[in-house]
Amino acid sequence: MTADAPASPSLDLRDVEAFLRVPRVSAIAAGPGGRAAAVVQEADEHLSRLVPALWELTAEGPARRLTVSEKGESSPCFAPDGSLLFTSSRPDPTGEAPEGTTAIWRLPLAGEAQVLAHAPGGLELLDVAGDGTILAATSVLPGVSLEEDAEARAARKDAKRTTIWHTGMPIRQWDHERGDSSRHLLIVTAQGELRDLTPDAGTLPLHTSSAALSRDGRTVVTEWTERIARGETRTGLVRIDAATRERTPLLEATDEHGYDSPVLSPDGRLLAVTRSTVSTPTDTSYGRLEIHDLEGDGVVAVDLGDLTAGQVVWQADGGTLLVSGDLHSSGAVLAVDPSTGAVSTLADGGVFSSLSPAEDGSVLALRSDVATPARPVRITAEGVAELPAPGAVGPLPGTLEKVTTTVGGVEVPGWLCTPVGASAEDPAPTLLWVHGGPHSSYNAWSWRWCPWLFTARGYAVLMPDPAMSTGYGDAGLNRGWPRRPDVVLADCEALLDLVLERPELDGTRTAMLGASFGGFMANWIAGHTDRFDAIVSHAGLWALPQQHRTTDAAASKMRVHGHEDADPEWYRACSPHAAAAAITTPMLVTHGSRDFRVPISEALRLWWDLVSHWDGAPEDMPHRFLQLTSENHWVLTPSNALTWNETVLAFLDQHVRGGEPIPEALPW
Repeated sequence: MTADAPASPSLDLRDVEAFLRVPRVSAIAAGPGGRAAAVVQEADEHLSRLVPALWELTAEGPARRLTVSEKGESSPCFAPDGSLLFTSSRPDPTGEAPEGTTAIWRLPLAGEAQVLAHAPGGLELLDVAGDGTILAATSVLPGVSLEEDAEARAARKDAKRTTIWHTGMPIRQWDHERGDSSRHLLIVTAQGELRDLTPDAGTLPLHTSSAALSRDGRTVVTEWTERIARGETRTGLVRIDAATRERTPLLEATDEHGYDSPVLSPDGRLLAVTRSTVSTPTDTSYGRLEIHDLEGDGVVAVDLGDLTAGQVVWQADGGTLLVSGDLHSSGAVLAVDPSTGAVSTLADGGVFSSLSPAEDGSVLALRSDVATPARPVRITAEGVAELPAPGAVGPLPGTLEKVTTTVGGVEVPGWLCTPVGASAEDPAPTLLWVHGGPHSSYNAWSWRWCPWLFTARGYAVLMPDPAMSTGYGDAGLNRGWPRRPDVVLADCEALLDLVLERPELDGTRTAMLGASFGGFMANWIAGHTDRFDAIVSHAGLWALPQQHRTTDAAASKMRVHGHEDADPEWYRACSPHAAAAAITTPMLVTHGSRDFRVPISEALRLWWDLVSHWDGAPEDMPHRFLQLTSENHWVLTPSNALTWNETVLAFLDQHVRGGEPIPEALPW
């Protein structure tokens, strides 16, 4: 089935639901003959989920929708014969694929899509070789083979057994239990036959690994993680012979560094890999791009300057390595000469993701900035050209400006969104947003935290890139380490004070918002200053001695920060809960119950501390708590995002603008 994309209507960003219904381009893939396929997500009728579908894009005409199903389709990848591979849990018309599991499908140049391969634990599509061989991954229950997995799963389901047997750390990952199953790598033939490459993989080695398949389909290079003492792990790289399943160490991890994100050149001779240093109390983790000659001993170290790498891919001919990432409150794509490590800029002026090199030397990608959602583009030596696709957003309700100040001789940049109509006679209340991470950057459009929804309601939004932000080299990443909130606040306040000198901004009506690390900053700021009229904290760390042990990343947190008895001064100064009694600013706390990075226990303890420290009448307490029982670290369900945005806006209207209190029963 195919359908042309409808024209994009004018969008009123005061209407949160209309914003949440805008199509979102989330991935793109290049194919033979100049073809391009993209994943476009749209909210369903009830705003209950985002449903992905595949669209074909061309520069000559409108995008055409290729797939339609209730479950949706993802992970597009072209096979050498021009057919389009993708993954989906849509029903298999033949009934062969297990109901509800994710299978690999093939959409031929003519005809309907059909299941190519399936497994009881579902399939991930990782890579495709020149002969059509596919590298995939699946989940297998403990103690059984891939062939026995279906029977074991049926028995577990019939018994309603949900126990997990843990033998070490880690046990969780962001929003899901790791469980006791093992992740296996598989070879899928062009005929859909499965061959398990790692039948002996335990629960840990491949749990989050990325892997690469050589163009000839003979070699797989993958991350391999092992447990070591005191709850720590190490990740190195192994090479697997696809025919014999023989596994040999390739790059071994040490106490100082590990390896991740392997990418093989088309001829299989060169391996691009990230060597990541282990974080310590004095230094964060740094990623070093290296190119290894697998047929010799040569290693080329690549100096990316201030760019913080996000994605690494080889050009189709293997002559150039492409690296995209964050750079100076924006982003860039760099071209690397693999023989010398010399770097040049291929594209800049935005954040580029989902790089997919084409046969003709061009590169498909998604480009975004603070004012523009991710849009599909084709990058050539002549420049960057956008491809027509659903999801374009029209005129914005304000202006975007890059602002900078200097703190201690270091430049602190940020973005300022000012609403239309703000003036000295009618200045706009101003919001300070602190980003998460802390290794992150305000440089791209966000569907989860979109400043333009707030600008449309008359707020100015300041989004700084303070200490520890990405895109400013090692010095930027490490300034303020280990996660010093006082250093970050000094940067943010300096930039805020600078912009508040403008007559069109109202320095007497301000609020601060943040999520994750930004939520930690919100919680800490609440106990250390009363300059804001309101504070919104989402997924924020509250009691660090508690969070450092209960997060899914406990090993790195405890390695960096240590036990509170060993460094009591750092914990007293930096843990927000130590200043609970000093909080006077109205706080809105929001948190997902399924958040394993910052467990819900942080919000529960914060909420108790806020309520128990309030001495006034209960009905006069200004603090509020929005618990998102089905969400994780992010608010992903559109209906919950609607509630979150409207609640935050109403809370700000009440405490910043003097509006009406939020009713006991939320009306949205």
